[in-house]
Amino acid sequence: MANNNTIGKTKRSTDDLINDAVAQQNAWMENRRNFARRFLKSLNIFARPNPKQENQNINVPAPDANVRETRRRGGILSYWFPILCGIIVIVIAIWVMFVQTRPIQVPAVVPPVPEPVVQPVATKSDANDEITVPTFDIVRIEPAGTIVVAGRWMADKNISIVINGAIVATGRTDANGEFVYAPHRALEPGNYTISLRGASPDVKSNENVFIYISPRGYKNSVSLLMTDDGSTLLQAPSLLSDDDLIVSKIDYLDSGRIVVSGDALPRLRVSLSLDDKYLGVARVSDYKHFGLGADVGDLVPGREYNLTVRLHDGDGRTVAQVAHTFTMPEMTGDDDTYYTVRRGDCLWIIARNFLRRGVLFSIIAEKNNIENPDLIFPQQLLQIPVSGKIEK
Repeated sequence: MANNNTIGKTKRSTDDLINDAVAQQNAWMENRRNFARRFLKSLNIFARPNPKQENQNINVPAPDANVRETRRRGGILSYWFPILCGIIVIVIAIWVMFVQTRPIQVPAVVPPVPEPVVQPVATKSDANDEITVPTFDIVRIEPAGTIVVAGRWMADKNISIVINGAIVATGRTDANGEFVYAPHRALEPGNYTISLRGASPDVKSNENVFIYISPRGYKNSVSLLMTDDGSTLLQAPSLLSDDDLIVSKIDYLDSGRIVVSGDALPRLRVSLSLDDKYLGVARVSDYKHFGLGADVGDLVPGREYNLTVRLHDGDGRTVAQVAHTFTMPEMTGDDDTYYTVRRGDCLWIIARNFLRRGVLFSIIAEKNNIENPDLIFPQQLLQIPVSGKIEK
């Protein structure tokens, strides 16, 4: 009995829950239908005719023209809301199509164009960055025999001083790209070639400086800037001694050519004149030797001639000269003459002086049984075939 009562109560309670849920759902649906009815009625209130008026108008006689016009206007006015919405939509469409899509014309602002300015070409004095290799400014020989080397390169760069192929000092350029090398130790008398080198071995000066330290002091010394275009005298000897220009030998050949040999300050130039007629110029070697040949034609035996050898600095000024007066002797008729090789000589220069053309060096080499024309020795005695021919 107890179990049956319990089951019955449980079943009744479930039915109640179901019934309550169904009732709540029906109430919710009814409220939804009422809400929809009210919403639709509010939307169609201006368009839907009044059924009460329709029923009342069944038995009413037809209105006159004025009444019909009034009703027509009233019917039109009853649709004001949809008409207003349509007008708004049309206006928005027109605005989007013709106003919004049209590009806005913004006035272009053109900045003022400055007048072209012609920039001057940068030079070494204007910009250190243009100096790609080290250059010399001053190379001076001091009274004590020391030297002063000054130049320029790019700013704050390491730079080395090279003398006779060996690095003797390394310094650094300042903010302006300038440097100075001034050792306290004097150089021994002799020849020196000075060049500059950057931090990289490939960076070298395009120009070298040749200096000659005379054993008689700085007044007899020479400093020359050597470039591809020639030499420029940096320091000329202010005092010359008798042996700074020496004529050691004069050869007159049957071919009508005169050859003068001697010694002078290295790297300078000597010129030759006969009776004030200019004959030519030659450069003094690093070992102070020079040789100069020129055609003078047939000289008359027994006649006196004036031969002048002048020493010139880098600017062409005469710094020393030797005048030699001689009487032309009788020619011996020998076909050959002899020449003693000096340090720095080569067969090409010897052939040019004696035989007019350097390409004839092979004649001298064959005459003296020289197998290697590039190899001759100081104090070697050479037989020169004056006629330029070799007897078979």
